[in-house]
Amino acid sequence: MPRHYLVTGAAGFIGMHTAERLLQRGDTVVGLDNLNDYYDPALKLGRLEVLKQYPGFRFIKGDIGDRELMAKLFAQEQFFGVVHLAAQAGVRYSVTNPHSYADCNLTGFLNVLEGCRHNQVGHLVYASSSSVYGGNEKMPFSEADSVDHPVSLYAATKRANELMAHSYSHLYNLPVTGLRFFTVYGPWGRPDQSLFLFVSAMLNNEPIKVFNKGKMRRDFTYIDDIVEGVIRVLDKPATPDAGFDPQNPLPHTSRAPYRIFNIGNSDPVPLTDFITAIETSLDMAAQKTFLPLQAGDVTETFADTRALDAWVGFKPATTVNEGVARFVAWYRSYYGR
Repeated sequence: MPRHYLVTGAAGFIGMHTAERLLQRGDTVVGLDNLNDYYDPALKLGRLEVLKQYPGFRFIKGDIGDRELMAKLFAQEQFFGVVHLAAQAGVRYSVTNPHSYADCNLTGFLNVLEGCRHNQVGHLVYASSSSVYGGNEKMPFSEADSVDHPVSLYAATKRANELMAHSYSHLYNLPVTGLRFFTVYGPWGRPDQSLFLFVSAMLNNEPIKVFNKGKMRRDFTYIDDIVEGVIRVLDKPATPDAGFDPQNPLPHTSRAPYRIFNIGNSDPVPLTDFITAIETSLDMAAQKTFLPLQAGDVTETFADTRALDAWVGFKPATTVNEGVARFVAWYRSYYGR
């Protein structure tokens, strides 16, 4: 039977791909997005054009921070499930624009939780982030690790989302699952992300900015793998952990129907190797400007995904060479380059 879902941030990178997967399998989707100008809205409109090809899709322009809009939307639609991907994104942007993160990532998320609570939504899946691991140096990052030392406000809001979700799960028996995404990339990606920035600069014969002098490693995760994880988790609502020990509580499970999972490739790649993959796909060398580490950045990310694999039988596996080549092919096609 087709199911009715809300996807917030549907005009965003992960939102578009997730909504399309749901539509392809026959579900109906209401996509909500405020189409803000954090980056070029034309790309967001392009993503929506893809989704509008499906008869089961309906778009609503609106802000998750609008309490009245959200209450009305949930009451009218009676969603089977919600995939909450809307957020003010960007670690570096949060250093200079903190209030937008509080408005969207905190107040907006509260409105989503309230909508789910009052309308018996069967499962809320929401985007957290690998940034919650902050200054942790133990690798790989495990969901069982402490995440109490964020190094950016963006990371702090994502951790706050996890705590808010737990309170609602505990109080109202609401099944909630948080997904900590690791450096997502691929076709239709965000223009503020490194892959998009590097390809654009190289094709314009401009130097690329390489932070921390290239001494960084990232667990780059291809968009199709991210979406596969999202869909599988969505289809398996969180349940209470029968083995939860309140004497030694782990942060990613609970007596409530609450779960947190990493979704990453579990294969950290040096930034220099990532740039090499781009150079190979474009068949050109990059001009590099080496810069210091930016405020809020971390030097390495590495996902332990054993919990995800045990829960839904899936772990990402797309290599950087494959993923970068697919992005470059999309970029050339979309921008006529």
